[in-house]
Amino acid sequence: MTSKTDDPNIDRAPSPRLWFALVFIHLFIPLILLVCGGDPSWWQAWIFGVLLFVAGTGGRFLAEKRHPGILVERADSEKTMNAKPWDKVLSPLMAISLTFPLVIVAGLDHRYGWTPLFSTSIHTFGLVLVALGYAFATWALIENRFFSSTVHIQTDRGHSVCDSGPYRIVRHPGYAGNLLALPGIIMALNSMWTLIPALAALAIAVLRTALEDKTLHEELQGYRDYAQRVRYRLIPWIY
Repeated sequence: MTSKTDDPNIDRAPSPRLWFALVFIHLFIPLILLVCGGDPSWWQAWIFGVLLFVAGTGGRFLAEKRHPGILVERADSEKTMNAKPWDKVLSPLMAISLTFPLVIVAGLDHRYGWTPLFSTSIHTFGLVLVALGYAFATWALIENRFFSSTVHIQTDRGHSVCDSGPYRIVRHPGYAGNLLALPGIIMALNSMWTLIPALAALAIAVLRTALEDKTLHEELQGYRDYAQRVRYRLIPWIY
């Protein structure tokens, strides 16, 4: 791995504005869920909101503490312009698909009772899946100092393969964790109709994973050898 001292972002601390934006978005998503649900006593939504907030903000705090400058790198608009053309579409599409459509449909389903009520044990199991999925994705963010919001080879930062932590299990653990949370959201929030946006999010994630993996094979030194050691992209023994 390249030394951290080679990273031009190491002295670029996140601004208060960036922290505010991160906190705001991770509060706004659960708020949309509760507003659409129209039920302030919806305990599953509150727990989901806490899990999302802790993973979204706490994970980024820990990642920044371990890899100073990673949040500035992820938010750098110039780096976004250097992303692969296909990822300029898929990156925001994936970010949106994993959040707003899910909570809007789940909230409306709760308000209008489209889905029969699941048992408490199913709700609880769903929340466990959400927690595990978000924890796995957060672990990937904390482990990999090259965890970018867009697909591009970070030559200015000495980009190299991360093969530790969750990257010993699958090659794209950030995506894998968020996908693990999808069935959990359906169960936790008691919404079979949320399966529709969840399948759309799954399709986008699988397509992006395939394109990103191809790019890394072609452009990142050492990735082909890593892919021989860790054979699965998202799901061990399956894909």
